[in-house]
Amino acid sequence: MAVVDLRSDTVTRPTRAMRQAMADAEVGDDVYGEDPTVRALEDSVAELIGTEAALFVPTGTMANQIALKANTKPGDEVIIGKDAHLWRHESGALAALAGAQTQMLPDHRFTAAEVKAAFKSDSDPYVSPTRIVAVENTHNMAGGIVWDRAQLAEVTSAAHALGMITHLDGARLWNAAVATGAPEKELAAGFDTVSVCLSKGLGAPAGSLVCGPRDVIRRCHRLRKMHGGGMRQAGILAAAGVHALAHHRARLHEDHANARALAEALAGAKNLAVDLSRVHTNIVMIDVLHGTADAVIGVAREDGVLLGAAGPHRIRAVTHLDVDRDGVLRAARVIAEIATSFG
Repeated sequence: MAVVDLRSDTVTRPTRAMRQAMADAEVGDDVYGEDPTVRALEDSVAELIGTEAALFVPTGTMANQIALKANTKPGDEVIIGKDAHLWRHESGALAALAGAQTQMLPDHRFTAAEVKAAFKSDSDPYVSPTRIVAVENTHNMAGGIVWDRAQLAEVTSAAHALGMITHLDGARLWNAAVATGAPEKELAAGFDTVSVCLSKGLGAPAGSLVCGPRDVIRRCHRLRKMHGGGMRQAGILAAAGVHALAHHRARLHEDHANARALAEALAGAKNLAVDLSRVHTNIVMIDVLHGTADAVIGVAREDGVLLGAAGPHRIRAVTHLDVDRDGVLRAARVIAEIATSFG
């Protein structure tokens, strides 16, 4: 029986068509700015996001971190939401590489009032001046939830009124666009810099982009080199991204429907709790009421279902293009049977 891998949407393998696009890619030395496929990808993403320019980088972590570093000085502060990826899952890069500190607000989706209350100006030499407000949409550790657009506009407006920069961690912005029916550039409006990922929902093997004004992207280009992200014939990877944007964005609604099917199948299961109101996209958080998440995950692995942990008692399941409806429903049956045995 085939393995159902729901650990992340990063586990996908390139499709046959994507592999062919990579094999046929026109390439050049991107460190010299001579790779035409990279240029085409950057231009396409800048147009989709609504920015002047974009820069192709190896990873989402690099995209976030060089965007933040380009707009801060050591000792500056970045406001983030609860459990933000750039704080929780990027190896302390903001502190280690940018020399900045974070102020974490109490919710995943914070308000303009909370931003105003948290802001510290550089007039007081005893405090770290607040330079950036960073938003994550969709929010990974909150279960792939999407921000309300009006609330988001209020947050960015408040930040700009206080003289701050706004950054959008849009690793799964493609999912947010499908979930809301709004184009990516509308969801990115109000942000000075935006990062997007190709290797999650879109199924490319690697790559992210940081988007923004030309002068900021020029600084990011230098930082990419400084952080070891200069690649040579990178068009082979960029071609996967070009293919993914053309062929895998529109199908993301399938992943969202499969996540909803998984959540609904588990919502009434013994010893499990799923908040259906927070299943917005392709991530499902499953709480284990008795026993541990790791215990359930370990037994599920033996039954050919791979899952991730988001806490001692929380399982994280992520749907993607390599798992169909039958696979999702089989996973639901396995998880429910295991949880019942622990309850």
